[in-house]
Amino acid sequence: SFKLDLPSRLKRRGVHDVFHASLLRIHEPNDDRLFPGRLETQVAAFEDADTEDEWAVDRIMAHHGKGEASIFEVLWRSGDRTWLPYHSIEHIRALADYFEAVG
Repeated sequence: SFKLDLPSRLKRRGVHDVFHASLLRIHEPNDDRLFPGRLETQVAAFEDADTEDEWAVDRIMAHHGKGEASIFEVLWRSGDRTWLPYHSIEHIRALADYFEAVG
């Protein structure tokens, strides 16, 4: 096993720093042409302690349904869009911002 010297922000996020040798590979920088939207800043907001448990959501775009049976269209920082049920996103700040915007 190998112990990696990870930045403290990754350790605070719960990234384990010990890996078996069979899991390690030589680092290859991201090719943004092949895999756009894979920047660290799009994956998580490491510097903001208030969003430590928040997913990399840009904003909520729309919803269907009422109450806890609602589903929400989520725009991720990577540019992807998905529909998620209320119970999956009820804890994120973007949902509170969406509710405030729609009244």
